[in-house]
Amino acid sequence: MRKYSTISVPIEVKEMLKKKKGERNWGEYLFELFMVAERTKKDQAFNELIKLLDENDLRKIEESSKSFREDFIF
Repeated sequence: MRKYSTISVPIEVKEMLKKKKGERNWGEYLFELFMVAERTKKDQAFNELIKLLDENDLRKIEESSKSFREDFIF
């Protein structure tokens, strides 16, 4: 049997979320929101990294990765 918890939030926030969640249960909806937020953070970090690195940096990273995999002994 699953255990459940109560989370206190301002009424305005709950009403806003309730409209968006539709027929889904709270667990499904909040998990989906969490996953979207995590993916968004990762995408933003990746895009920032792309802005910082040039082609030469990317080539060096690729070469280093290949070398590591070839030389790695378990």
